[in-house]
This record gives sequence, structure tokens and C-alpha cells, in this order.
Amino acid sequence: MRDPRHDILFEPIKIGPVTTKNRFYQVPHCTGMGWRRPRSLAAMRGVKAEGGWGVVCTEYCSIHPAFDADSFAQAALWDDNDIRANGLMCDAVHEHGALAGVELWFGGANLGTRLPSLGLRNSPNREGGASIQGQPRKMDKQDIRNLRHWHADAAKRAVKAGFDIVYVYATHGYLMSDFLDTSFNNRTDEYGGSLKNRTRIVRELIEETFDAVAGKAAVATRFSVELTDPETYDAFAQMADMPDLWDLTVPDYGVEMGASRFVKEASFVDSIAHAKSMTSKPVVAVGRFTSPDTMAEVIKNGHQDMIGAARPSIADPFLPTKISEGRSEDIRECIGCNICYAQDSLGVPVRCTQNPTMGEEWRLGWHPERAGRSENSASVLVVGAGPAGLEAARVLGERGHKVMLAEAERTLGGRVTRESRLPGLAEWARVRDWRVGQIEKLDSVKVFPESRMKAEDIFELNVDHVLVATGSKWAEDTIGRHSVNGFETSGPGMVLGAEAVLSGQVLNADHVVIYDDDHYYLGSVMALELRKKGHAVTLVTPAGRPCEFGFYTDEMYSSNARLFEAGVKIVANHLIVGAERGAATTECVITGARGRFECDLIIPVTRRIPFLDLYDDLMHKNDGSIRSINKIGDAEAPGTIATAVYSGHRYAMTLESDFDLTSAYSKRENFF
Repeated sequence: MRDPRHDILFEPIKIGPVTTKNRFYQVPHCTGMGWRRPRSLAAMRGVKAEGGWGVVCTEYCSIHPAFDADSFAQAALWDDNDIRANGLMCDAVHEHGALAGVELWFGGANLGTRLPSLGLRNSPNREGGASIQGQPRKMDKQDIRNLRHWHADAAKRAVKAGFDIVYVYATHGYLMSDFLDTSFNNRTDEYGGSLKNRTRIVRELIEETFDAVAGKAAVATRFSVELTDPETYDAFAQMADMPDLWDLTVPDYGVEMGASRFVKEASFVDSIAHAKSMTSKPVVAVGRFTSPDTMAEVIKNGHQDMIGAARPSIADPFLPTKISEGRSEDIRECIGCNICYAQDSLGVPVRCTQNPTMGEEWRLGWHPERAGRSENSASVLVVGAGPAGLEAARVLGERGHKVMLAEAERTLGGRVTRESRLPGLAEWARVRDWRVGQIEKLDSVKVFPESRMKAEDIFELNVDHVLVATGSKWAEDTIGRHSVNGFETSGPGMVLGAEAVLSGQVLNADHVVIYDDDHYYLGSVMALELRKKGHAVTLVTPAGRPCEFGFYTDEMYSSNARLFEAGVKIVANHLIVGAERGAATTECVITGARGRFECDLIIPVTRRIPFLDLYDDLMHKNDGSIRSINKIGDAEAPGTIATAVYSGHRYAMTLESDFDLTSAYSKRENFF
């Protein structure tokens, strides 16, 4: 039964000519699918509508070939073929009684069609990858008229495709942001100078979009406001009651999309609430909302009218349904790791640490809430209760198998438990906690903590299948991405594995060097952990910046800021090529110049070695009594936590099944 405090979340609300059935609004977010994978996109958005979201929007949708990021696989509404492609999504969303929204996009580097991109002045394009194309063409009056015409035409196509909400997109650093920015807009005509002039094009687009949709769809505007920047509210006030809906955020994308290491739930509600007080129109805003109580509170207090979500809707497409049914404990909460964002940035379909079915709804036919029943029931032993083992045990149990889950430690979770103790990563424990909670509801899964398994023990169990999820450990041999053979050491005790920090071991060292040849989060958070414990810390990395992969998860800059604040010394673009008692020898990756500095201990974060003794022993001794033995997660191939969860899910879905995984992976959209 639903908690009465949450009833407010299920009240309908009128948005111009349309009405949404509840207050759950999946805002436009990228997927890495776009125009290339319309069937995958439609299936993914359709599952969200099935999960109870009242509004489900596209990613940013290009209005014309003059705006083509291409490598990010955005949606498009250039012609009739695009109407058909977007119509698939609209149909999938409408099937479950939700509204479909489209965010019309224009701006940024034009990488696909190679037409000159458009800008406000003769200066470099600030969009990533723009250098390969060159500077934008400075817009004249005809360019502005063309833009307005293209936008109106795209809005008309959006209505034909079946969209119920059509956006004017005026934030996130794209072309409209440049018009609004007094430090960037140096025009001297009616589109520059005064605030009224700088907002002119946004107001024109809103009015012309109303004309284009002709009452068949609502008009929304995405806009940024910030309490520390009063002019954003002055600009907002000039348009406050113009659109049917405001989709509001803050100007800093590192806050709006910030990783949970740095930005917590509902962090910028006050900025949104101030704008809400200035308009009579509905307001939606994100905030990585995962708590139903927080969602209900912000609406009850009048801070906003709808709960916007991108990442929480990816982690759990059925979040609204679970709240409606009083099953809040079943919500698969977003951990804010931003793996979803990284995949789109890399040009591949969206993935999620918490939800391994994300992006596989069409290709593999996976569903976040229905694993289905296996063709045959079998007995399965899963060895290791880290992220892969927990996910495998959960799904196998739901599919009707009899499962034993054995874990060597008292506490379940494996690497998730160890890493979530480090600074900023507490929310990552949700990967463990949600799966443990779901397993506890399954009579078909029995959990055995403090059960270190040997091959002889396993053969005595007479199980049909064994999944080895024993994980991996960080190596001490210093071989990494750049250190192909590792570095030479002389003197015992100079190199210590990263597992020591993960296990909370007390280090007898004043000055610790972390050698980060992994380039993701762990080297940086370990440095912060050691600083918290009073050690002097130097982080050495062959990369240009620590946490270099964090560029894709939008945490690199915040991560480095924390290192500076904590007093961690950073030595970038350097290898460690040697270590002797009391010192490390470095080599610049650019010049080859060598240096030396004193330290007491070096901790390499370079590569991981799978624990395979049990797997190898089973494979050697198996006489056919065990029908299959497989390794999963980090025991199969060390990777991210998302990779481990996906591995466990994949094996559980295919065990005792005739499903042809290779054929499914080979599926192509072949839409047109």
C-alpha cells in the first residue's frame, strides 16, 4: 500500500494542452543510441513509460544538418525518415499512457555533415572535438532567420512524430547559452547588449514554437538559474510565463550532473525554488532524486511541480511504480557513478552500474523487473558475493534455479564493500544493499557467509553448475597501461599493494606515493583516504591529470580539486621507473627526463590479477559431474563494478537457456 505522504507525487498536472498522469518526469538525457539505433531507443524509453514515468523525453534532437554532433549519436528531426524513427519512441511511450517529449537542439561542433557550425563571434568552438572542424561561422541576421525557420520546421515534424511536449533548448553551453552570456555575446544589434536583447531569440523561438505546434503539443523551455548569479533570474523574469513548462537546472553541469562523490541528492533545490516563485507555469527540475520522501517534500513545499530525473530513471525505470505500490525498499537507487554518462560520451549505448538491462531492452530482450523463467531448473553454486556473484544469484533465483551463494568473508559485497568505505563512495554500497535485499526475498537462494570453498567441498555438493565470482586483487608488480614490464625495485618493503588501503591496514610510512596507471577514481580516493589518516601523499601518474577517465564521467575536475584541497602533491606525465629504499625514480613521458624524490612507500594502482586458483582446480579435476564451470565478474576480466554486475546478469540469463547470445549481439537496427 502506498504511503499517503507520497500521494502528491501521483496527482495529474496540466501542461498547456496536455496532462501528465503524475509528477514523474524523465527529462531529456543522452543515450548513445539516437538516430543510429531507433529501435533500441524506443524500447528503452518504452520500458520507462511502463515503469510509471508520466513524461518520457528524448535526448537532444538536432533540428537541421547544420547541427550534427554525430559522434554522440543524438536524435534528429531533419526529414520524414526522422519522423518515422522518432515515431517508434512516441508509440512505445504512449502505449503505457505517458507523454513523449522532444528537446530540439542546435549548436556545438558540427562534426557529421561538415557544414560550418554557427556561432556568435569569430572565436574557437567550445564544444569537444571542435578543433578538427575549425571555428564557427559568425552568425549574421540571415543565419538567425534560418535558425528560427529550421526550429519551427522541426517543431512541426515533432508533432507529426507524435510528441506531446516540444522544447526550446536554452542552456548547457550551446548556442542559446552564448546569446544569453554577457561575457560572450558582443553583438551590437537587437540580439546583443541589453538583457532584453540577449533573451530576444529565446523569446522568439518560444513564440514561434507555439505557432508551429498549433495547440497539438505543449511548449517547454530548458533554462538555467543560479542564486549566485542574479542576472539569470532577471532573464528568467522576462520569459517567466511564456512557455507551458519550465525545465530548470543550474548553469554548472558539474553540479547538475555531478558524481555522488561531490554532489548529493536535491543539492540545488533552492535555486529552482526561487525561479518557481516567479512563474505561474509548472516547473520540473532534476536533483538525482532517489528518496520518495525528498521527492514529496520538494513538491509539497512548492519548490517545483514535478520530479525530474535522468540517472535515477536509468538505474530504476520502475521507480514510480514501486513508490505507487508502497515498495520503496525495492527501488534500485542510483549511485551517482556516472557510468551512464561516460558511455554516451564514448559514443556507445548507455549502461548502468545498478541496472544491467539498461540499453539491452531491444537487442537482448532484457527487462529490469522480469528475468523470466529458465527452460530448465538446475542447482547452481555461486562462489563469491561481490557485485557479480550477488547479481548472478539474484537473477538465477528469480529464474527458478536452486542457488547456493558462498562468500569467504563475513560481510557480503566484495570490492563494493571495500571501496564504499573510501571518501565520497558511500552511496556505492547501494549496489550491494539492493541485491542483498532482493535475495533475502527469494526462498530459492541460500547464502553462506564465511564459507571459503575448495574444489573438494564443491564436488561434494553435487550441483549442476558453478559460477566462480572470486574477484581479483590489485597487483604489486607495477605493470600497467604505460608500465609494460613494471619498474625495478631494490630494497624490501618499498612497494605495497593497493589492497592494503582497501582493507584498512595501518601503514608504517610518513610519505606515501600512489602510482596511478589506472587513470580512474581509485588512485585519487585512496590518496584522500591516506591524507585523512595523516600521511603525506604524492600521486604520480603517466596521464596528463589524475582521474583522467573521469573526463567521461564528469568528475575529473572535481576530483583534482579535492586532491589540491587535501594537500596531495601531484606529479603528472611521469612514469615511476625504479624504486629503492627511501626513494622513487621517475621518467617524464614527454621528454624522457629522469628525476628522483624521497618517499617511504609506493602503492601501485595499475592492474588487477583475477583469483583463479579455485576455477583452475575445478576445471582440472572435473570429471563431468559438474555440467558447467564458468568464471564471472572480475574473476573473468577485471573491470568496473558495472562490468561485473553485467557479467553476473548475462550468465544468469543464459544459463540453462537456448538463447543465442552471439546472434543477439549481432542484431542491427536496419530501420530504413
